[in-house]
Amino acid sequence: MTKDQKAVAIAAPAGVLFMILSVWILGQRLPVPHAPATADRLVYALKWDALPAALFLLMIVAVGNGRFLGLAIDPTLGNEGHRLKVNARVVDNTAQQLLLFVVASLAIAAQLEPGRLPLIGAAAITFVLVRLAFWVGYQIRPVHRAFGFAGTCSLNFAMLAAVLWLSLR
Repeated sequence: MTKDQKAVAIAAPAGVLFMILSVWILGQRLPVPHAPATADRLVYALKWDALPAALFLLMIVAVGNGRFLGLAIDPTLGNEGHRLKVNARVVDNTAQQLLLFVVASLAIAAQLEPGRLPLIGAAAITFVLVRLAFWVGYQIRPVHRAFGFAGTCSLNFAMLAAVLWLSLR
């Protein structure tokens, strides 16, 4: 096993553990909304989905500023520096993860009892935290993105699995 593989083998489970603990702790601390109807629960989820969307916008701005302020203002010339390439890859991966997250959060919100809705807010906050870890880790060294990637991917997997489980009850 290489040094990089060992780093990922440690960071990825740590990211998953962080995600589980974060959702669990935040889910107990956030207030329960008054959301008796399905439409109310969907609106609640959409409001929380704005938080990860705001981080995504910040990432897009970082790429745009990197292009404007550097030699890569014309993206067809291939003048992207390392930082810009990393930020663009972070944006790309975050777009994929955010799509899954929004779909899962809305699907769960439609099925959850109102008393369990704080889990959606906890998941949104956690998504932002692990995506920030992904972004920062990627900037330090690409292998260091493992913590944030594993946290995000496992969060989305768990949410989509919950949607399926709730649908089959």
